[in-house]
Formats: sequence, C-alpha cells, structure tokens
Amino acid sequence: MHSSILLPAALLIAETLSHSPNSYKFDPLQHLAGVAPPFDPLDPPLDPSPPQGCNVTRAAYLIRHAAIYANDFDYESYIEPFVQKLSNTTVNWSTIPTFSFLSTWQNPISDAEQEMLTRSGKLEAAKLGVDIAQRYQGLRTPEKIWTSTAERTVKSAQSLTQGLADDASSIDIVQVSEGGEEGANSLTPYESCPAYSSSAGSDQATAFLNQYAAPITARFNSMSPAFNWTASDTYAIALLCGYETVIRGSSPFCSTSILSPNEWLAWEYTNDLMYFYNTGYGSAVSGAIGFPWVNATMNSLMGTQNNMSNATTDQDLYISFTHRELPPTVIVALGLFNNSAFSGANNINRTMPLNTINHRRAWKSSHILPFLTNVAIEKMGCDSYGFDEGTYYRVLVNNSPQSLDGCSDGPGESCEQGNMTTWLGERAELVGEYGTSCMVDYGNSTDILSIYSS
Repeated sequence: MHSSILLPAALLIAETLSHSPNSYKFDPLQHLAGVAPPFDPLDPPLDPSPPQGCNVTRAAYLIRHAAIYANDFDYESYIEPFVQKLSNTTVNWSTIPTFSFLSTWQNPISDAEQEMLTRSGKLEAAKLGVDIAQRYQGLRTPEKIWTSTAERTVKSAQSLTQGLADDASSIDIVQVSEGGEEGANSLTPYESCPAYSSSAGSDQATAFLNQYAAPITARFNSMSPAFNWTASDTYAIALLCGYETVIRGSSPFCSTSILSPNEWLAWEYTNDLMYFYNTGYGSAVSGAIGFPWVNATMNSLMGTQNNMSNATTDQDLYISFTHRELPPTVIVALGLFNNSAFSGANNINRTMPLNTINHRRAWKSSHILPFLTNVAIEKMGCDSYGFDEGTYYRVLVNNSPQSLDGCSDGPGESCEQGNMTTWLGERAELVGEYGTSCMVDYGNSTDILSIYSS
C-alpha cells in the first residue's frame, strides 16, 4: 500500500531533477571547427546501419588527415605570437585564479612538429580503419588506397591500414601529386584552381571575431591589464584547446570558466564564416572543385569509368586521404548542409550574417571538418518492403546518413541508381565544370578525376 503511494512521488522527483537548470552540459571539443578531435556529431541523427532489406556492396570514403600538432597558419598567425607574448609578460599568473595554470604551462608545440601527426592522430586513424573493416565485413580489403603526398596525409593512410587489414603491407598506398597544375585530377584540386583563394573568408571571419571578442578581451584585461589581451589572443586560446587536447589528451584552455559556452559558440561561428566563404556555399567555385571526386566515386561504385561504359578498378572499398579544404567542397557539390535548402530562394550569403550568430544554420564546420572528417558513399543492394528491388546509394558524413535534396526516396532516404544518374547530371550542370569555373590558365588541365580507374 505504501509503495503504491511512494512510487509516483519518486518518479516525480526524478522527472524534476532531469529538467533542473543544473543539467546543462557543454563540451567545447565538439565546437572547435577544424581543430576538433574526431567525433560523430549525429547530424542528422539518422541510423547509420544499412536500411532494412539492404546490404552494402561497395563503399567509398574521402577522409581528412588525422590530428596534427598544429597547422602552420594557425601556429604562425595566432599561437606563436600568443606564446611569445606569454614568455615576455611580467604578469604573475599564480595570483589570477582563472589563469593560474599559466604560471607553469608549457607550449606543447615545437617548430619541428608542426603539420606532423600526433600519437592520438595515428591511433584514431587506425581505429577508423577498424571501424570500416567491422562495418563492411562482407567486402574485400582494398588493394589500393589513395592519398595526397603531404606527410600528414600519407601517415594517416598508413595508420588506417593498420586497423583496416590483417596485413597492412597488402594495401598499396598510392600517392597523388599536390602540384598546382593537376587540374581536377588530384586529391587537392583547389591547389590547381586559380579562381580559388586560400585567404577567402578571412575578412568575414575577422569582422565577427572583432565583435564577439571585444567583451572577452575587456574581461581578461580587467584581470591582467599588463598582458594587454587582444582578439587574436582570444582566438589562440581556442586553437590551443583543440591542439593541446590531441597532443596531451586535455587542455586547461578548454575550461568554460575561461570562455563561456556562448563564447565558444561564437568562436565556432567565426570559423563557420571563414569556411563558408572559403570552401563552402559562399564560394563561387567550391562545388566545381568538389564535384570531380563525387563523379569519379559514383562511377567507381557503379562499376563504370567516366564514359560510363568500361569497367573500372575492381575494388569494393575506395578510400582516399586529403586535407581540410576538399571535404567541404564535396559537401557543396552534393548539396548538403545548405542553409538555403528547401527555402525556395537562393540568397545563400544572407544566411551567414556577420553581426550575429545564425544558430539555426545547417553549415557548422565542427560537424563538417573535425580531424579525420569523412564523407562516405555506399552502394546498396536492396529488397525492402515498400520499395522496388534494386541498387541504391546513400551518403554519410561522419557516420550520419544524409538526405540528398531531390534524390532521397529510397530505403533509409537513399537514392535509386537511375535517379542518381539523373541527379548527378543536374548537380554537374548546377556547380559548373572545373576548368571553366576555376578559370584555368595553364595547359593540360582536366575536368575529370581519373586516379581510381588506372
């Protein structure tokens, strides 16, 4: 009798506690844009398992390299000046609670280690290899995987083979030139695109950085005026949170007592602006840069070359490693993470204002560009209730299935092969040819990525 009275009361207390104001949690590591450690954002939270009645028969992965000690631009522009400033300051950090750790903190990055993989990076790449092997147990281990020639991409590929194959030496790692006149036939096609600017987006990002960082620097300067905090110092703190975490396993800079959750979100948005205008929808050439990989990959999965008639390299898995610039362009080519999708308008740039955060945006660089970010395309044979038996394709970004706008009426929001062929033609026309869009000014260029068919 008493238990029947007490049970509802206990449930009421549990319900109250689960909705208490103190239940809010925030992890800065999931909002660090291009320096975020690998994680699955679940964006959208669709089931990554093959849909009911479907089996994956082939798959392709485009993967950004694993975690590095520091990108040279990040280090030289922000981290190194901040570290030098720390070494020259007269501030007694031990007397300032928020920054007391700076009295003993040591820079985890040396000049010699820039751009090199961290130990955790090698481990995470090997783990991704295990994940891929376990996910596709019925598929053959690839004979080749492809990578750009930079040390960090090559070593990421080598580390992945350790987890992917019983004998890593059985996989040939094919290095693809990062030269500036390769046209679309490389894993770094932006390097060969004269119309692409590596500095694009910096003006927009800087404008927002100076706005959101103003109250932060005022707060920091009230605690330690002799240091003369700047917006660049604030930006460096967030970079160190990411890089120090992948080097040492954690970082005191990640504390929400230094930057509040709202301020971490503002730092993330600063990077979203940069990548949006650099390699995203705010760039006129991003889709044209990314489409050759999409087209070549679909032809490989379909079992055809670019002329759609001859058999291509006979593999079940196509895995390629690149840098941070290529995955966003591929995402644009696929029409994913588009703030303007389903809006009936095409005013893309208005969705990323420079004076306030669009918290409802689809374009979030932390979901698109963490270390080891990957775009996967799966070919599936399906015999599923309510759908025609046949071949379907679906795209996943960091293990989250994506719905292609205009081609998602198959099992698990996949795309039927005939519809996919039509849809690819429409996307090709929409994003434009590589050579024309890039305004190529050198000879022997190409609009086609052919590395998988040789």
